[in-house]
Amino acid sequence: MIVGVDEAGRGPLAGPVVAAAVLLCKPRPAGLGDSKVLSGTKRTALEEVIKRRCAWGVGVVEVEDIDRLNIFGATMLAMTLAVEAVCQKIGCDPLEVLVDGNLTPAGRRPEWRWPARAIVKGDAKEPCISAASIIAKEHRDRIMRAAALAHPHYGWERNAGYGTAEHLEALRQHGPTPLHRRSFAPVAQLEMKL
Repeated sequence: MIVGVDEAGRGPLAGPVVAAAVLLCKPRPAGLGDSKVLSGTKRTALEEVIKRRCAWGVGVVEVEDIDRLNIFGATMLAMTLAVEAVCQKIGCDPLEVLVDGNLTPAGRRPEWRWPARAIVKGDAKEPCISAASIIAKEHRDRIMRAAALAHPHYGWERNAGYGTAEHLEALRQHGPTPLHRRSFAPVAQLEMKL
C-alpha cells in the first residue's frame, strides 16, 4: 500500500501542472523507468498497462491557480489531488506516499493527511514513482497537444509549453494566450512591453 507521486509541467511557460499518483499492482509492469528517458512509444505502452492494471489518479492545476499560488504551491496541490484520487479508487489511505524530489506536500497543503517521504531522483529509483512520472507526462502532453490545435503558433505539440526558441519567438510575435503563465518571467516581461 505504497503510492508513488510525480509531476509534469513545473517548468513550462504555458499549460497546467499535472501530478499523478500510482499504487502498483503485482506483478508490477515491466520496463518502468523515468518518463524523461523512455521513448514516446514505450511511455504510451506503459501508460496503457499501468492504467489497466494498477490504481492511479491524476491531479491537474490550471494556469490561473499556478499564477495565484505560484508553481510550487500549485505542484503541491496537484500532488494532493492525485493521491486523493487514488484513495477514492482503493477505498482507503496508503501506508506511505513516496514523492519524487526533495519536498512533499506534508505541512504545505492542509488537505494532505498521508505519511510521505521525498526521494531525490525517485522517478529513476522507485518503480511506483516511475509509473506516476509516466502517467503525469502522458496526461500533460495530451493536454498540450489539444491546446496546440486552438493555439497553433506556439508549437506546443512539440515543446509541451516549455520555453523553446520556437515558443519564445511565437510569444514575441503573437503575444500570450490564456494558457500562458503570467507569473513566469518570460511571459511577465513580455506583457510589460505590450
